[in-house]
Amino acid sequence: MSSISNENVVARPRRSTAITANRLVLGFSRHWLLVITVALGLYVGLPWLAPVFMRLGWTGAGEAIYTIYSTQCHQLPQRSYFLFGPKTMYALQEVQAAWQKTNNPIILRQFVGNEAMGWKVAWSDRMVSMYTSIFLGGLLYWPLRKRLKPLPLWAFVLMVLPMAIDGGSHFLSDLLSGGAIGIGFRDSNAWLAALTNNVFGTMFYVGDALGSFNWWMRLMSGVLLGIGVVWLVFPLMEEWMADTARQIETKFSNAGIGA
Repeated sequence: MSSISNENVVARPRRSTAITANRLVLGFSRHWLLVITVALGLYVGLPWLAPVFMRLGWTGAGEAIYTIYSTQCHQLPQRSYFLFGPKTMYALQEVQAAWQKTNNPIILRQFVGNEAMGWKVAWSDRMVSMYTSIFLGGLLYWPLRKRLKPLPLWAFVLMVLPMAIDGGSHFLSDLLSGGAIGIGFRDSNAWLAALTNNVFGTMFYVGDALGSFNWWMRLMSGVLLGIGVVWLVFPLMEEWMADTARQIETKFSNAGIGA
C-alpha cells in the first residue's frame, strides 16, 4: 500500500509537468506566427539600433550589437547603410580615407563610422534586404495564411538562385584578388559595362554605392530569397502547427483536461 502511495506521489508531478509542457506547445502552435513575427521584428530591428546608440553616445550598447551581428555578417562599411551622416552609403575610397587605406576585409569591417560620416547599420545591405523581406513577408502572410499554398521546391530554388550567383561571384572575385576588397571583377564590373556599352554611366558599374549594379543585385536577390523563404516555409509551418494543435487538443479531450 505504501509503495502504491509513493508511486502516486511521484507520478503527479510528472503528469503536471507533462500537462504544462503540452500547454506550452499548444500555445505556440496556435500563435506561432505572432511569436515568430515579433522575434523577427526584434532581430531585424536591432542592427538599426547600433547607429542610434552610437549617436546617443551609448557606445557600449552600440558596440555590443556590432559584435553580436558580426558573427552573421561581414559588416563591410562600403556595403552597409549609414545613419546620421551626409550619405546613406560610402564608397570604399571614402571609407579608406576615414579609416585606413587598406583592402583587408578584416580591417575594413571594424570601421563603424564617426561623427562626420554617421554610423553604420550593424549588418550589410544584403542582410537588410533579405531579413527585412522575411519580416514584411510574414506580415503579408498573416491575412493570406488560410489560402496560400507552399511554394513548389523548384520555384524556391529559382528564387534563391540570384543570391547564389551574386554572392558566389562576389566571393570568387575577392578570392581571385587574394582576399583583397575593391579590386576584383565584381568591383569594376567591366564585363557588364562592355556588355551594355557603358550605357548607364561609370557610377552604375563601379563599386557598391546606393543605386549601383552591385547594390541593385544585393537588394533584389535578398528580397527574392526572403519572399521565397516565407512562401515555402510559412505555409508548411501553418500545416504542421495546426496538426500539432489538433493532436494535443485530442489528447487533452481524451484525458478530460481543458485545453
